[in-house]
Amino acid sequence: MAPAKNTICLWYDTEAEAAARFYAETFPDSAVQAVFHAPTDYPSGKAGDVLTVQFTVLGLPCLGLNGGPAFPQSEAFSFQVATEDQAETDRYWNAITGNGGQESACGWCKDRWGISWQITPRVLTEALAAGGAEAARAFTAMMEMTKIDVAKIEAARKG
Repeated sequence: MAPAKNTICLWYDTEAEAAARFYAETFPDSAVQAVFHAPTDYPSGKAGDVLTVQFTVLGLPCLGLNGGPAFPQSEAFSFQVATEDQAETDRYWNAITGNGGQESACGWCKDRWGISWQITPRVLTEALAAGGAEAARAFTAMMEMTKIDVAKIEAARKG
């Protein structure tokens, strides 16, 4: 399978394949397409080690690169996942944080490989897009949260 014309490349220390398989098990429209092994030794690995993994996350083409510890992940890159309700929000949040990840603020969390995720219910996005007092109330409510609470955002929208 030929790689997509434009692909997000994610740098992992050594576990690109494990990450890709976790994403494929966790999110719909996600899969591991191919695993490529290094043909020779390289600075952070040996011949035969998994070097790259082609995968999709929610339909988005990605390439995982096992490049070693030189470049750790940061919040400068994140996947933003729009959720329909609290059940979907909880499912993704719990999968990421329950698999060695960590909670952050305002709907952000990190997976165990350091990739940042924004688990964002559509009700929050819609409230912020509404502008004015409704957006201000929803934003203020969000600022107090780790995982987004849909009911509290809906209540804040109404005032």
